[in-house]
Amino acid sequence: MENWKKNLYACWIAVFIVSVGMSQMAPMLPLYIEHLGIHDTASIARWSGIVFGSNFISLAIFSPIWGKFADKYGRKPMMLRASLWLSIIMTCMGFVDNVYQLTGLRILQGALSGFQSAVVTLVVTQTPNGQAGWALGVLFSGQVGGTLLGPLFGGFLAEVMGFRENFIVIGVMCFVAFVVSYLFVKEEKVSANPIMLSFREVWKCLPNPKVSVCLFITTLVMQLALMSIQPIITVYITQLSSDGNHIALISGAVFAASGLASIIAAPKLGKISDQIGPQKVLLAALIVAGLLFIPQAFVETSWQLGILRFLLGLATAGLLPSINSLIKRSTCDLITGRAFGYNQSAQFLGMFLGSILGGQMAGTFGIRYVFLFTGVLLLINAFWVYHTIFKEKLGNGQMK
Repeated sequence: MENWKKNLYACWIAVFIVSVGMSQMAPMLPLYIEHLGIHDTASIARWSGIVFGSNFISLAIFSPIWGKFADKYGRKPMMLRASLWLSIIMTCMGFVDNVYQLTGLRILQGALSGFQSAVVTLVVTQTPNGQAGWALGVLFSGQVGGTLLGPLFGGFLAEVMGFRENFIVIGVMCFVAFVVSYLFVKEEKVSANPIMLSFREVWKCLPNPKVSVCLFITTLVMQLALMSIQPIITVYITQLSSDGNHIALISGAVFAASGLASIIAAPKLGKISDQIGPQKVLLAALIVAGLLFIPQAFVETSWQLGILRFLLGLATAGLLPSINSLIKRSTCDLITGRAFGYNQSAQFLGMFLGSILGGQMAGTFGIRYVFLFTGVLLLINAFWVYHTIFKEKLGNGQMK
């Protein structure tokens, strides 16, 4: 088997394990915040957004720095550093006494993490161009597959073991990902670059900065839309539930619905993007996702929400792999790590803004307005992508 395929499958396992662990947090976070002493529903929604989003602002700040070091020292060392740090910090979260300590640990988590960006960069730099869309789809299926099982697993553990023990389990899982990365990922050095380019020099290396900016902003908007919902969806399900029983388990199932759809669709959409062009898949996915957010504001039961989340997962499976594929096509190996670092900053900034905005909007206007806002935002973004990227052609046959 070729080395890039071995790395892909090893990275898939590591990403899957980390995703199973980290995705346990979102559905149980409001319940853990209540366990820490916050009992008012509006306050729980606001604190859920703050705690969930605080991690992403530090990730947004530090991602270009880790991308810079990835270009200089390699992507595997960044994977090892990030997964080991996650195992430590997640374990510590099981011992906090209040939401302030939890928020502080989430900020520290982001400062030294960046596991997903290191994995994506390693895969795209060592995969042949004609296979990039498929490889990113396979990798994304590992991430969403973990996202599928994580909420169900976390909801079960929360009811059986308790919230604190759940964080310790997440820490152990991240350490397992560290071991897998250490033993099985074999990085081939590409385009050794001992010179650390400045931001201006990196910018000059981009063949079409307008396209790059559009991709970065699209990543931000996509994550803002998705993450504005995640911290408060458990509160929404509580409102939809008639008896209030098994909220953690039901929330996990609703979270898992979109993950199940994405794991089915991601490899197929990746292969389609290799054939027809990732910009076409990106545009279609943005439109469908925007339209599917709107009816979620009007559901009356949890199962209706679950069906719409499943359909949404089919659409969102084509978003991030298409963006990553377009970034690879529009950058050279010399600055790949930096380009993905900037995109990760946009991604995490969108997660931060979405988490904070979703929580505050839900607390002020109601949760249903969050769905309407995010749907309209994605449709506006699709309009911009159509005019900026859809018909754009880059030099050297990089976009087709």
